[in-house]
Amino acid sequence: MDHVILFDTEFTAWRGSMARGWKGPGEHQEIVQIGAVRLDTQELKELASFEVLIRPQVNPVLSSYFVELTRITNERLDREAVSFGEGLSQFIGFAGTDPCFCYGRDDLVIARNAALCGRPDLWRQPPATNLRLWLERVGVPLSGVHSGALAAHVGAAAQGRIHDALADARSLAEATRFLVSRGAPNPFHRAAPHSGNAP
Repeated sequence: MDHVILFDTEFTAWRGSMARGWKGPGEHQEIVQIGAVRLDTQELKELASFEVLIRPQVNPVLSSYFVELTRITNERLDREAVSFGEGLSQFIGFAGTDPCFCYGRDDLVIARNAALCGRPDLWRQPPATNLRLWLERVGVPLSGVHSGALAAHVGAAAQGRIHDALADARSLAEATRFLVSRGAPNPFHRAAPHSGNAP
């Protein structure tokens, strides 16, 4: 493979929702932002980037907690957001046939969003590869480390504000570049088996 997609999502949250596993009344992990970069698999250079804002359906008004966390405001959603179906279509168009990688299982969050809006057929991509597994294999301690902090965590340059999906995708890319430049095996030189991905 010559190119890969590294992507990240931001989804609705409330104070304590992570600890509750989004089990509070009316809580859902509705995607608000998808960010992604395309890398070449040899030099790991960024070739293109993608970002889209999506208006949640069940909870269309963002919580103050989410706004504080991400700096994505309700006013910005009013100006820029598209429907989940449109946003996902744009992302799939950007990704094309390139293999997708993420930090965790953002692909499952996308699949749950498709089901939530009654259109599970919208997400038929192959499972994304969880790069956390490679990071753990090369010895990076990850407990409590968000994707947006990953570059700085491994000693590379920070890539922008944490909890911005595009900056977080770039953080994952920069951490990967940094580790490979220091001798870690390139995770993209062969496709990782999807069956080994942990949720």
